[in-house]
Amino acid sequence: MSVASLKGRDLLSMADLSAEEVRQLLELAIAMKAGKVNLRCDRVKVLGLLFSKASTRTRVSFSVAMYQLGGQVLDLNSSVTQVGRGEAAIDTARVLDRYLDVLAIRTFEQQELETFASYAKIPVINALTDLEHPCQVLADLQTVLEEFGALEGLTLTYIGDGNNMANSLILGCALTGMNVRIATPPGYEPDAAVVARAREIGGDRAQVEILTDPEAAAEGVQVLYTDVWASMGQESEAAGRMQAFQTYQVNDRILGAADPKAIVLHCLPAHRGEEITEAVMEGAQSRIWDEAENRMHAQKALLASVLGLE
Repeated sequence: MSVASLKGRDLLSMADLSAEEVRQLLELAIAMKAGKVNLRCDRVKVLGLLFSKASTRTRVSFSVAMYQLGGQVLDLNSSVTQVGRGEAAIDTARVLDRYLDVLAIRTFEQQELETFASYAKIPVINALTDLEHPCQVLADLQTVLEEFGALEGLTLTYIGDGNNMANSLILGCALTGMNVRIATPPGYEPDAAVVARAREIGGDRAQVEILTDPEAAAEGVQVLYTDVWASMGQESEAAGRMQAFQTYQVNDRILGAADPKAIVLHCLPAHRGEEITEAVMEGAQSRIWDEAENRMHAQKALLASVLGLE
């Protein structure tokens, strides 16, 4: 199985991938998870994690994935590096480029990520920005593929804030031929440019709909997805968002509108009793814990690909 198609490449957005590249990454992730493919670095390679936001799954899954590939990890927390004291991104990028083999960045502005990528020659991976979260979506798509055996023709409904998750899901679904519905209150829609790009990518294969009625959006779909109503950095807006999103909870009523074989996903962390009920999160149709595990497998496949392991 060839994994060199992304060698040396950045992953800043789901739109950086082609449909074929997504397919290859998912197939590799599933094969590695099953133990059918075991790739290792021919020499020790180092992944840097430059995170300005809190992280559990992203930090741990990237670290374990890199260790399993025979590499090492440096946790470049902004509080203990010069980034936290205001060193220019262009300076940090050029220095880290000389030390590391690959760099994963978790930050606020997409522009900061793009600046690092433009000044570093090593692969730069988006580990979450306010605009996108592509690594999470690779794990999401893997989870859906494992459940249904194919992606094209399925419909995924995302209920909640039109945030970075919504943006990357729209692009990921379009690339794989999945229809996607985003149900969100007026004023909380996903990025308009992302929606336009997804519709261009999806063409006649994948429909992208932006709706306001969550129950109508859930009607007959195979995948229900949600996320917190206030993301990191939006804590001051939490009270207003709680009011705006009250009718956008994924609960038994919403799940009942979906396909009887539908699965439920959540990128975590979850606020139980807010965007999702305890019953749905712990119910038989939840695949949330498989999804969380797949972060490691999807990122392991991504790292192997951008490092050109064979």
